[in-house]
Amino acid sequence: MSHRSRRFSLSRRRSHGLQRPPGAMLHAFLLSGGFVAFLWWLLFMAWGLDLPYRELGVRPGEPEGLFGILFAPLIHGDWEHLIANTPPLLLLGTLLIYSYPRAWQPTIVLIWGCAGIGTWLIGSPAVHIGASGLTHGMMFYLFVTGVIRRDGPAMAISMAVFFLYGGMLMTIVPRDPGVSWESHLSGAIGGLLAAALFARLDPRPPEKHYEWEQEGEERDDPLIGDLWKYTPEELEEMARRGESVDDEEPIYLVGDDDDDEPPPRLH
Repeated sequence: MSHRSRRFSLSRRRSHGLQRPPGAMLHAFLLSGGFVAFLWWLLFMAWGLDLPYRELGVRPGEPEGLFGILFAPLIHGDWEHLIANTPPLLLLGTLLIYSYPRAWQPTIVLIWGCAGIGTWLIGSPAVHIGASGLTHGMMFYLFVTGVIRRDGPAMAISMAVFFLYGGMLMTIVPRDPGVSWESHLSGAIGGLLAAALFARLDPRPPEKHYEWEQEGEERDDPLIGDLWKYTPEELEEMARRGESVDDEEPIYLVGDDDDDEPPPRLH
């Protein structure tokens, strides 16, 4: 290989892997933001019209409470409750949609269903409302999926969400009487199940490969090509026989300084 054709590029990318379109992050943020805006609108309407929409929450063990499986994540007790859930919904939702465009929809459905059904089965006698089961499920999904996939972006997201919301591990057990830990636990279980089922639904991202990672392979020098493979005697013999080492660029073998004839040329 001619040294003129060599490049000091350190990496190459595989052609396979999911290529996200331009604006994918903005699209993910708008979807999450739209859902959060809808929650704020619902609470505003309930507050302004004095609607008893809390009754649509999960009521464990009661047949009427099954409707809460669908509606409980949309209902919040007050503004403080919704304010607390808004940042994780925005951040975790955006990361989930952007990072796993194929898996996020079945993941949300599974977490939503597990959070509601689990709360109905094991919840204390009360009305359970709020989207915290959903946020716990997304956190557990993003964290465990990074452990399962072990590619760079997934592991980075896994570490980031654990750093920001690792405290959710402490809220899946009974602590505050006014907090539905049953919803947190059920949502977390849904996230774990989703990670087990859908973690590999999205293809791995393109991988970088560096030249120094190609252990055991002989590589041409970036300046002299494959000339390092030959001894000076072999090069002189090849020159005398008129053999070519490189078809793209001739190599001159320099002789003694007092030679009158020009040095031999490799064709």
